[in-house]
Amino acid sequence: MKSCLAEAAGTFLLVFFGTGAIIFNDLNQGALTDLGISMVFGIAVMCIIIVFSKVSGAHINPAVTLGLAMIQKHKTSKMLCYIAFQLAGAIIASALLKLLFPDHKLLGLTFPVVGIYQSFLLEFLLTCVLMALILWLDYKGIKNRVWVGFIIGSMVFFAAYFAGPFCGASMNPARSIAPALVSGQVKHLWIYITAPLLGALCAAFAFKLKSRLL
Repeated sequence: MKSCLAEAAGTFLLVFFGTGAIIFNDLNQGALTDLGISMVFGIAVMCIIIVFSKVSGAHINPAVTLGLAMIQKHKTSKMLCYIAFQLAGAIIASALLKLLFPDHKLLGLTFPVVGIYQSFLLEFLLTCVLMALILWLDYKGIKNRVWVGFIIGSMVFFAAYFAGPFCGASMNPARSIAPALVSGQVKHLWIYITAPLLGALCAAFAFKLKSRLL
């Protein structure tokens, strides 16, 4: 239960600060800029990994949890617990932001700017790369939490800065589900659920296949 609570807390912090940065930017005529928003997401991920990775692994992402479960890093029961608590933490964060900023309609929602299929492909590819990076760090046995947090946080930063203006660069179903449900804007939510999950599973499958062949 301690690890599940850590996942809830970590995902809460990611959504609260990450989507909170988007809300702040919207309410202040773009003062934070896309670069600033990307930095908030990247730094948030880095800090969460440093603080919570020893307790739960700091997945803070149902796609990552599912990908790791596929290569048998976690039992099914633990995977389901992680995902449930990740979603709960994210939804609580969005609900709190709604209370703080009731006039903001989107709450940091992710939505396709360049088109549905382009956004789907971007989310798939970005999550696939993110999952591959996580698996590579694990394969190499890199355990230093600061370095792992810095590397993964940097990946999230660059992905958000590059693709955020086009598709939102969610790479995380919980991060997208929460503001969509709380704001009631669920039209394109399927993209941000299916594409990251498929991307993570694709990376995990490739890693598993490589392990069997080598």
